Amino acid sequence: MNDEVKLNLNEKGFGAFTISENDAISAEMVLSIENQIITVYHTEVFPQAEGRGFAKKLLSTLVEHARKHSMKIIPLCPFVHAQFNRHPAEFEDVWLKTNQ
Repeated sequence: MNDEVKLNLNEKGFGAFTISENDAISAEMVLSIENQIITVYHTEVFPQAEGRGFAKKLLSTLVEHARKHSMKIIPLCPFVHAQFNRHPAEFEDVWLKTNQ
C-alpha cells in the first residue's frame, strides 16, 4: 500500500494533491497555485478510502507545502475552511483571509 501524497500541476498551475493506491486515486485535494497563493477548491476521499485519515493527511501536506515555499492558502474548500476556522492559531501563518 502506497499512501504517499503527490502534487500534480499542469502548466497553468491547476491540479491536486492526490493519494493513490493500486494505481487508482483514493483521495484528492483540487487546487491552483498562482503568485505564491494556493487556492483550494475541493477535497474528496473516495468511498473505498473513507475513515482512514486521508483528508487530514492532504491538509497537513498542503500546509507543509505552503510553509516550505512561503505561500498563502485561500481555503474555498468547505473542509479546509472548516479546519482553518476550528484551529485558527494552527493555520494563521498560511491563511490568506479574503472578504468572502
